[in-house]
Amino acid sequence: MKKRQGDILFVKVKELPKELSPKKDCIIAEGETTGHKHLLVDGELLKDDKENLFINVTAEKATVKHEEHKAITLPAGQYKVIKQREYEPDGWRNVLD
Repeated sequence: MKKRQGDILFVKVKELPKELSPKKDCIIAEGETTGHKHLLVDGELLKDDKENLFINVTAEKATVKHEEHKAITLPAGQYKVIKQREYEPDGWRNVLD
């Protein structure tokens, strides 16, 4: 299962990687140009040592909110967070929101 909210893709995974640590805030991504943010509600946001993000939803569902996008729900399960990237002459970069 995959869900998208703007430039962020949520991909359901069978299990989470080992050695993840909780992210202190619930901000999945901040808008570099608008200041808006993708915010996780009712789920656990985790990161690995390379700053890759994962979500653990133990309740029936979690919600991802953003000021410019419709809120989406993620059913119970584990997810990898993927930020959209684009190619430019200097190489790959994350899409700026």
